[in-house]
Amino acid sequence: MAYRKRIVESELARKLASTGAVVIEGPKACGKTVTARQAAASEVLLDVDAAARQAISIDPMLVLGGKTPRLIDEWQVEPAIWNHIRRAVDERAKPGQFILTGSSVPADEITRHGGAGRLTRLRMRPMTLTETGHSTGMVSLNDLLHGKVPRSPDPGLRIADIAERIARGGWPGLLNRSLGDCLQAVQDYLGEICRADVGRVGQRRHDPEKVGRLLRSLARNQATYASVTTLAADTGGGEGPIKEDTAQEYLDALGRLMIIEDLPPWAPHLRSKSRVRSAPKRLFVDPSLAVAALRATPERLLKDLNLLGFLYESLVIRDLRVYAQAADAQVLQYRDNTGLEVDAVVETADGDWAAFEIKLGFGMADEGAASLLKFSQRVNAAKSGKPRALAVIVGSGYGYVRPDGVAVIPIGALGA
Repeated sequence: MAYRKRIVESELARKLASTGAVVIEGPKACGKTVTARQAAASEVLLDVDAAARQAISIDPMLVLGGKTPRLIDEWQVEPAIWNHIRRAVDERAKPGQFILTGSSVPADEITRHGGAGRLTRLRMRPMTLTETGHSTGMVSLNDLLHGKVPRSPDPGLRIADIAERIARGGWPGLLNRSLGDCLQAVQDYLGEICRADVGRVGQRRHDPEKVGRLLRSLARNQATYASVTTLAADTGGGEGPIKEDTAQEYLDALGRLMIIEDLPPWAPHLRSKSRVRSAPKRLFVDPSLAVAALRATPERLLKDLNLLGFLYESLVIRDLRVYAQAADAQVLQYRDNTGLEVDAVVETADGDWAAFEIKLGFGMADEGAASLLKFSQRVNAAKSGKPRALAVIVGSGYGYVRPDGVAVIPIGALGA
């Protein structure tokens, strides 16, 4: 299968030019190794090379030697290599020596020594619609953050197309597979997480069945503010709630595996006495994981538009996170004690921001625009700045700016 260019490549090149080693982190199967190979001059694959793993304890330079940048794939399999890489970077005193890839975050004590100035981290996620070829990318998030007016023709995506993209997900290895194969592959992916991966990074004595029920609960509560108490009760089902500590341990393990990535709150300066709620929004790193946890299909999603709407929000957040990272920005969300919510706020490193409502139906643009205008009036522009853009991201239609200044952007036109 031909390699498809990834948005994160340019960020990887910049980091390699300025830092001794770059650690690419992301969930299994999101394409870390193949993307790293585009920049690497040599490689060692620690998850499959038993001889290399043995050599680390005897003579680490046998593993670290080779043309640079040298790819050390699944480095966390042998975490002792971290300090050897750190020392090698110090001794060589040159940028671009190593690329490390990993599909889980090791315990803090492993990497607490000496990362600053030597190693930098790069987050990688499943593919966006632009990367899979299902968005034209004509409306650039970076351009929006610089005040450019968005315009685009109708990209032609239908609601049925979006439902299928949600179910298939952004997994590069599944791009050319049939829909049935994709659904089965993601279900198998989750099955392995329940069976082995959670125990590998978290509590060894985990209950795979309870992890599976927690994943289904997360899927039912996708893009909501479900508390640990709610998830614990939902996971227990007829047996009664599981312990909240157990639910939190499983959530922590899923976070370290980068399967879930909650959306944190944005706390701007407000004109009013409203109070910002601090709860994160619950999200899988890719909406296909929620579909797999529920053992759903695109046809089933089309019969449950409420569920489809939440999963569409998850899809849009996935893509916004990739596009925002390329613009040195982060994606947050807003909710206050009056019930006002904004689905996504993109904030740059220098404090510029844009706010987005996510509505699957084109006819819901009015509702989204009203929320955004109410929100913008509540933010103290003297302290937080004026928004670079207010926009409703819809499932279909044209890209344009309404008379009230709110943009309407079809997801099939959104890009980096």
